[in-house]
Amino acid sequence: MSTQHATDPLGGDRTCEECGPCCPADVRAAVRSAVDRRRRTTGADCDEEALSDALLVASELASNAILHGGGVTGFTVDLVAGGVRVSVCDRSRRLPVAAAPTDAEGRRRVGGRGWPIVCRLSRDVHVTDLPAGGKRITAEVPV
Repeated sequence: MSTQHATDPLGGDRTCEECGPCCPADVRAAVRSAVDRRRRTTGADCDEEALSDALLVASELASNAILHGGGVTGFTVDLVAGGVRVSVCDRSRRLPVAAAPTDAEGRRRVGGRGWPIVCRLSRDVHVTDLPAGGKRITAEVPV
C-alpha cells in the first residue's frame, strides 16, 4: 500500500494546515502520482476511464471540503487491491447531503451534484468524525 499526502509525495504525516492550502488539483495530482507509481513498479495497467473516475471523486471530495467544510485540512491517497482510496479531511462535522436538483419553486439549483457523484463512482464511502473536530471522508474507487 502506498500513501500520498498533500504536499509530501513520498509520504509522511503532514497536513494541509502544516503545508499550506490544499486544492482539488493537489488531491488529483496525488491520485495520478500514486497510480503512475503503481504502473512503474508493478507493470499493472490502469483503465483511463477508471482513472478519470478516481480523479473526479478526488476533485469532488476536495471541492466539497472547501465549499461546505471550512477547507481541506489534510488528505491521503492509498493504493488498495484494484483501486485507489482517497481520504479528505475538513473542519466541519456536518454530514454531506445530496441537494434536490430544483428548489421549492421548481428552479434548477446550481451545484449539489458532487456527493451523488462520489457515491455513484465509489465502491465504498465512509464518513468519520475526527477527534480534534471536523471529519474525514474516505472513498474507494476501482481503477
